[in-house]
Amino acid sequence: MNVLSVQQTANRSGHSEYVYTTGFILKVTAGSCSFLTRSCYYCVAPRVFKSKKPGTAAANRSPPLLPVTLSLTSGPAEAAHCDQHTPIMLSQLRLPDLDDVGQYLRSLSTPTLVSVGAVAAATTYYLATRPRALPPVCNLHMQSVEVPGGELVRRSALLNGNGHMTHFYDDARTMYEFFLRGLRVSNNGPCLGSRKPKQPYEWMSYREVMEQTENLGSAFLHKGHSKTSDPYIGIFSQNRPEWTITELACYTYSLVSVPLYDTLGTEAIHYIIDKASISTIVCDVVDKVNLVLDCVKDRKHTVKTIVLMETPSADLVQRGQQAGIHVVSLQEMEAIGKTNRHQPLPPQTDDMAVICFTSGTTGNPKGAMLTHGNIVSNCSSFIKITEGSCPLRHNDVHISFLPLAHMFERVVQGVMLVHGARIGYFQGDIRLLSDDLNTLKPTVFPVVPRLLNRMYDKIFGQANTSLKRWLLGFAYRRKEAEMLKGIVRRDSIWDRLIFKKVQASLGGRVRLMITGAAPISPTVLSFLRAAIGCQFYEGYGQTECTAGCTLTMPGDWTAGHVGAPLPCNSVKLVDVAEMNYLAVNGEGEVCVKGPNVFQGYLNDPQKTAETIDSEGWVHTGDIGKWLPNGTLKIVDRKKHIFKLAQGEYIAPEKIENLYIRCDAVAQVFVHGDSLQACLVAVVIPDPEFLPGWAKRTLGLTGSYKELCDRAEVKKAILEDMVRLGKEGGLKSFEQVRDISIHTEMFSVENGLLTPTLKAKRNEMRQHFRSQIDELYAGINM
Repeated sequence: MNVLSVQQTANRSGHSEYVYTTGFILKVTAGSCSFLTRSCYYCVAPRVFKSKKPGTAAANRSPPLLPVTLSLTSGPAEAAHCDQHTPIMLSQLRLPDLDDVGQYLRSLSTPTLVSVGAVAAATTYYLATRPRALPPVCNLHMQSVEVPGGELVRRSALLNGNGHMTHFYDDARTMYEFFLRGLRVSNNGPCLGSRKPKQPYEWMSYREVMEQTENLGSAFLHKGHSKTSDPYIGIFSQNRPEWTITELACYTYSLVSVPLYDTLGTEAIHYIIDKASISTIVCDVVDKVNLVLDCVKDRKHTVKTIVLMETPSADLVQRGQQAGIHVVSLQEMEAIGKTNRHQPLPPQTDDMAVICFTSGTTGNPKGAMLTHGNIVSNCSSFIKITEGSCPLRHNDVHISFLPLAHMFERVVQGVMLVHGARIGYFQGDIRLLSDDLNTLKPTVFPVVPRLLNRMYDKIFGQANTSLKRWLLGFAYRRKEAEMLKGIVRRDSIWDRLIFKKVQASLGGRVRLMITGAAPISPTVLSFLRAAIGCQFYEGYGQTECTAGCTLTMPGDWTAGHVGAPLPCNSVKLVDVAEMNYLAVNGEGEVCVKGPNVFQGYLNDPQKTAETIDSEGWVHTGDIGKWLPNGTLKIVDRKKHIFKLAQGEYIAPEKIENLYIRCDAVAQVFVHGDSLQACLVAVVIPDPEFLPGWAKRTLGLTGSYKELCDRAEVKKAILEDMVRLGKEGGLKSFEQVRDISIHTEMFSVENGLLTPTLKAKRNEMRQHFRSQIDELYAGINM
């Protein structure tokens, strides 16, 4: 019930005035009197304030000033009988006429009028242009819902029914149809672009790309490839237009692409060639042709043709002939296809599209078999999530620099192609990526945490005074406050004053970013979301789920989780009892099921059975935790756990992810085994950040190498790591007891990281064996 409180007042003539209320049933309270009425206040007042003795002086006085409470009750009142009092009320409202208003305005000084006008204009402008949050795509407090059945399975809140999303556009259900739709909606616009050093991008149209793909695909068929016989085409190249053209040629004629990694090494490449019985490999440069020839030298092999994107030398052709391999240029292959043209043979949804070999931290690579339906469902889920907040259009531009041999980049390219957008490739040198960004000015920019960490360190490294650091922190907090309200923009005063250079370094037009492939620090992600001012998503997944299985939602710009399940899959957590993770507590191993789940590993039923259970759930090996808002947080890793001597289980990656937040640390490797009662670590200090950190923290100066050799630097780093461990909730036995400082970064080149930048723990253990033994020798338990 609404309550209105009014005060009886005296007017200039000494008579009482009342607030007029009509149209509702009223409960009137004045002093100790209380009654219900359908009357207006003019009807009520005499009853409340009437004199006990008519004719006396008291009866002629105006009613006393008493607080009067009017309580609105439910239901309309019949107030027609109050019409007689309406003229009285209007006369006593004493509304000013226009002459009075004009006279008052003329009495104001010019500066006052200008000030009032300026305030009014500024208020109007602010109300019209103030930033507004986009409406959320779902209830952000419940981004996933539990599926009935008692198995604690959760699905996306965006799904209307129980089924998973398989496609978004009815005319795009295979990757070949993705390209055809892009051709149509772009109206034959620019498709693939590349550049030479210090030159602008040159573009091929969608129809030109189609012409080349049909020529190349026809040549593959002429060489004996078909959907049912010899369907695999190897691609051994860096990102460039010819990579995508080769892939599209496979899609056009129902063939299967098999990417090869730059850094796999000869043994792994030979293993993949042999496992998939590849007879044709497309290479970008001569060095890779020679690497393939080295792999098959003096061995039984299946390779018959190597297609080089450049013109091969006579010596190279001759070397190929000695191995029984025809080395031919891509231009020659397209000419063969043009002469022997075949009509496209479009694939079906269930047909194989890609054999993507995962690098693996141990053993040989495993070939994940992915269908057109797998990839389409993954792409479509991303489109579904972003359709309202950041819909992709034909004028969007994507920069391709993440390896096309991995599914993350392939899915992003699929999303671009189906919308008729443009894909521009970097020059092939990551050191020139900044120049490519400024030239291309992309709107879509997929990244990995390693690049984001460099950006973050560089920004804070330039804030080299206390005033600059304070300003940077203040600007971040102001933008973060907006961001947490759902407002994402890059036109605030803080963008103009502080973050403009950060945004310009990416080309100045980025409106969508997505990070995945590895964990990222919440601090780094939150800061860069605010600094760049675009829709910035974090995803989680693996090749066995095509690429992603969870993604953060538009409007939820909190960090520390990987979002809700994609519309194309369900997620459940299963018990890992030995680590005390139980599904009933919302914790356990992450398992995924849906149309994006792969078909198994190529010619490896044992590994397939270890990964996919009898009900079709992929067991990821990652430990997850459901948060109250229905999002997933990755908290641990199942596969790399080990026991200490006292029987405690240790998950080193969880510990490393905490220690890596130390300002001075770039990389860390935590080690322990069942013969030892404590942990030790090998730490790589950050070369760019260490000098400033040492000067600020310890007052020390010197070169990177000199600082790494200082005992006080090692001690300070260890103390900072232990502090972060305590803040992160590590138990005492999970903290490292001692560290060894190392100056060479873990990398793919030195064999300590996989091509996806995951630690090769066995190799690290052997590589740092002497340092590990020395650390344990100096520890007294």
